[in-house]
Amino acid sequence: MQITWLPDVAPRPRRVAVGEFDGVHLGHRAVIAGSDTVLTFEPHPLAVVRPEMAPKLLTSLDVKAELVARLGVQELVVVPFDAAFAHQSAQEFVDDVLVGTLGATHVAVGDNFRFGHGAAGDTSLLRADGRFEARVVPLVEADGEIVSSSHVRGLVQAGEVERAAALLGAPFRITGTVEHGEKRGRELGFPTANLVPDPELVCPGNGVYATRVSWEGEEGTRCAATNVGVRPTFETGLGLLIEAFVLDFDGDLYGRRLTVEFLRRLRGEQRFDSAEALIEQMHLDVAAARGVCAGDPATMPGR
Repeated sequence: MQITWLPDVAPRPRRVAVGEFDGVHLGHRAVIAGSDTVLTFEPHPLAVVRPEMAPKLLTSLDVKAELVARLGVQELVVVPFDAAFAHQSAQEFVDDVLVGTLGATHVAVGDNFRFGHGAAGDTSLLRADGRFEARVVPLVEADGEIVSSSHVRGLVQAGEVERAAALLGAPFRITGTVEHGEKRGRELGFPTANLVPDPELVCPGNGVYATRVSWEGEEGTRCAATNVGVRPTFETGLGLLIEAFVLDFDGDLYGRRLTVEFLRRLRGEQRFDSAEALIEQMHLDVAAARGVCAGDPATMPGR
């Protein structure tokens, strides 16, 4: 899929879906359906307009692009959202961006979409414009819950990754570069691939999770028991870390780009009285993770 920043766009007839699309959840997918182009904003508009209210995000721009590409979209157009763009009127956004730059023939948005300076533009302005066909998608419900990025963020932060996956349409994922740690896991017999969470992105609540992982240069995915937390048993004083013990794998992942998909929370983070007690629990965690992955058809059997 082609990723283009707005100033570099070449006009052509487009079926455009417009929104922030953080997480690319089920509601977003309903808006995007049938579009060949997705228009999004970077950074999140609140980071410019009301920075004190800007949320931690579910997806970086790169991950958002990957998720959008899986929906069959041809092009992701990114608006560099700054103070000047924030002061653009709603009509200017329609005239200059949707029609003038993108050449939109169809525009799809969610029912709660607002745009332009002071969020003055709404779906009625789009519907009234005769230069393109406007499709307004009602809010989507799943399992009796309204699907929204803010709701999904809350679920992930609470460790409720299974409920979050039901609203996202796929497991919540974190991608990063594997870094060197204290090698404490290796000393205990459970070497881990370590990621330092991006402070601008949502991270699951502290605890141990059944996950599946993948990395560049490796086909498919593998099962892992993954800890999110600060390792209280050893009082390292270090910050938050994501530590993935990849089942049935013996190799070096340092410097590799690793993706961790969270399937189920197995337990909360806890302090153990001894390394031996921790090791015993880790064996139980690995067995539990293996059981979860055995029922997950997207996870490759360990090799």
